[in-house]
Amino acid sequence: MLLLLLFIFSYLVVHAQANSKAKVKPNWNEILEEQLFPSKKLQDSTFHFQGKYEEKFITTADHVKLHGILFKADKSKGLIFYLHGSNGAVDTWGKIANIYTDNGYDLFMLDYRGYGKSEGKVTNEELLYSDLQIVYDNLKQHYPEDHIIIIGQSMGTALASTIASHNAPKILILQAPYYSFEDWTQHIAPELDTSGLPFHFDNASALQKVKCRTIIFHGDQDKAVYFDSSIKLSRFFKKQDKLIRLAKEGHNDFSKNKDYLHAIAKLLR
Repeated sequence: MLLLLLFIFSYLVVHAQANSKAKVKPNWNEILEEQLFPSKKLQDSTFHFQGKYEEKFITTADHVKLHGILFKADKSKGLIFYLHGSNGAVDTWGKIANIYTDNGYDLFMLDYRGYGKSEGKVTNEELLYSDLQIVYDNLKQHYPEDHIIIIGQSMGTALASTIASHNAPKILILQAPYYSFEDWTQHIAPELDTSGLPFHFDNASALQKVKCRTIIFHGDQDKAVYFDSSIKLSRFFKKQDKLIRLAKEGHNDFSKNKDYLHAIAKLLR
């Protein structure tokens, strides 16, 4: 999300006209394709993570192979399905897996189309959700659903909320969520015309349909996704849901935050 934020600000500097009151109308398809779903490939890469892990390929409805890594705990209590943000692929995000495996949970981290070793290209939001449901159904063949926890980070939060809303996982955990993609864009760049957004990533709508327990973590110094996004999302909380404010925390460093690590260890007991 941080890279997309910087890109949007650069776009405004280049395209906005000094005395114009008209909103800037960007080519959203081009921007989001480049910034949210990059073409970085890792087909020939080998990984060197700590602990036990294995690479998995799951085939989608249109025969595209999606790649992910299953990190294994010594004595597994269940599975965490981790939907990462837009900043990097599993080669980067996989380094946080030990936080969860050390607490007794296997962790499956998926690369979306266009990320890492995953084939294909994300052309619309529904295709992305279809992919995630196929992956989730595959994971349910190996883990009881009431032992599955879904975690979404930044861009991945709306994906996590949507999948949780259509299924019955044990817990949904959102890290630095936005209210909706349109809300986030209008907050950082009100000059932009968001009417042509091809992706909505609507956390607010999805969260209202989630039946499982929901926990939100958000740093109050987040410069990429403003903290009040989570305040607004908390309006849709059920009785058992909770917002945990991480004091003096930014957007991407939860893996080093003592309050986050303590709370996660407690949740995964």
